Amino acid sequence: MIEINKIRLNIEKYITSLKKRGIENIEDILKNLISLDDERKSLKTNLDNLLSEANKIAKEIGNKIKSDDKDIKELKNKSAEIKESSNILSEKLKNKELEIRDIIVNIPNTPDEKVPEGNSEDNNIEISSNEVAVDKKINLVPHWELIKDFNLIDFDNGNKITGAGFPIYTDKGAKLQRALINYFLDEAEKNGYTEIQPPILVNEDSGFGTGQLPDKEGMMYKIENENLFIIPTAEVPITNIYRKNIIDEDKLPIKNVAYTPCFRKEAGSWGAHVRGLNRLHQFDKVEIVQIENEKNSENALNEMCDYVESLIKSLEISYRKILLCAGDLGFASSITYDFEVFAPGQKRWLECSSVSNFKTYQSNRMNLKIKKNKDKVLAHTLNGSALALPRIVATILETHQNKNEIKIPDVLHRYTGFKQINL
Repeated sequence: MIEINKIRLNIEKYITSLKKRGIENIEDILKNLISLDDERKSLKTNLDNLLSEANKIAKEIGNKIKSDDKDIKELKNKSAEIKESSNILSEKLKNKELEIRDIIVNIPNTPDEKVPEGNSEDNNIEISSNEVAVDKKINLVPHWELIKDFNLIDFDNGNKITGAGFPIYTDKGAKLQRALINYFLDEAEKNGYTEIQPPILVNEDSGFGTGQLPDKEGMMYKIENENLFIIPTAEVPITNIYRKNIIDEDKLPIKNVAYTPCFRKEAGSWGAHVRGLNRLHQFDKVEIVQIENEKNSENALNEMCDYVESLIKSLEISYRKILLCAGDLGFASSITYDFEVFAPGQKRWLECSSVSNFKTYQSNRMNLKIKKNKDKVLAHTLNGSALALPRIVATILETHQNKNEIKIPDVLHRYTGFKQINL
């Protein structure tokens, strides 16, 4: 979450930045926040003074008792009055802190200066693109026809067992899925990431720490009687490994990677844009997470983007890199680059990765700090999909389809054990 002390120092900067997100009356919200914090500080000062006075009286009573001075009734009465007053002040302070918290946790991160203004994907900026030629001699069909013809994914039985959006991968469809996961994990290790196998259930503190709660509670599956959430992304458990930690600066960067299934309710309308693998409730994803200091934060984001781009390129599919506008940013992100792949059977671009820098927004919620000499400063956190599988699989199938076969990208051959999928 944003830091009140920094808002105080330059409130106009925060007003201007958050207006880029299209937040109405943000000026009133921030000024009210400062006013409430002034009240909190005043209550805290008064409470501290009362507690200090109470300590002095307690010592004075102790000294008089030791010296057999029986005239301590007045001091005890004063001590009781102070205790009552301090309890009242303490309750007021607690309520004021909760009031501030309720406001600040619902204010999103401030967009980076590079982030363009705008309130929809139409205002996003294409940074680069790469086109892969497809066989135009054949009638390219969407992946939901291919997976049926080649017996790769069973949606009907997935629907019977669980419901819509929970596919069953079969035979070479399952092998392709496993091949991609292993390939992505191996490549991440080559690039300095340490593999993590985290829990896929997280508590409320973890969801709050990375910004999923309270913002995205409606999209997450919850175990009601346990007050646990099934993860929407491995970002949540991995980043929360470092919650409440103080990391020595010489231990940076911290680079982790994890494969997990991910679960999202994903409300949406019917249509081609949500057919097949385009939108699922359960899907597989390999996630990369970095912890950095402020100085190296921007370079880390660029390196992560370069890495994700190299992965997509190696799969011999068309893609483009996009800088999201302020109105299209995720709640906790300061800057995000999306990678989209082109599915020629659908003639549509499909998002397969978001790489984001959250700067100090998550670390402030998690109390994650870096020890720099004698100082302790908030860390910068970053993450990205490397990669989310469903739309990658869809695009591979549609791009490499032929009349009677689907070719497998060269980099996957040693993982699949086959070079093509035949009818």
